[in-house]
Amino acid sequence: MVRTRVPPLSLSSPIRNELRAASGGLPVAHIRTMEETISRSTASENFNMLVLTIFGCAALLLAAIGIAGLMAYSVAQRTQEIGIRLALGAEPPSFRNLIVFQGLRLVALGVVIGLAAAFGLRNLIASLLFGVKAVDPMEFSAVPIVVLGVALLSVWLPAMLGSRVHPIEALRYE
Repeated sequence: MVRTRVPPLSLSSPIRNELRAASGGLPVAHIRTMEETISRSTASENFNMLVLTIFGCAALLLAAIGIAGLMAYSVAQRTQEIGIRLALGAEPPSFRNLIVFQGLRLVALGVVIGLAAAFGLRNLIASLLFGVKAVDPMEFSAVPIVVLGVALLSVWLPAMLGSRVHPIEALRYE
């Protein structure tokens, strides 16, 4: 190892010559910077984290699509109920809040089960982690908040559209 104050590869020829002279003429094959050495040693961990990040983002996207689709279907099935409630004087915000609460209750249950599973499987995942502890409080709090935020948006949109239905149209809906 050689420490320099100038860019390390600018001294590769003098270093190569000195090593050749010190070793009795043996050729010097590869001169690398410390950054290259560290990068090569952590390449597989970085790749694993990239793959897990892609899978996590895909799972979050699929969860959002699934929740929005399920809630849209649920609101479509309840169109006549919506019409009756609105015709009897229910306010659209109260209906929207009811749908959002029902949807988020299921998501919250899923988040609790997911946190329990993640906490239970932390030793299995610990070998894949790089730069993060197996029980990182930031991750165990940020991920559920993000999932709940995405779920809130996924539940709120169909509930909002369902609460805008005119009561007469909802009662005619078949």
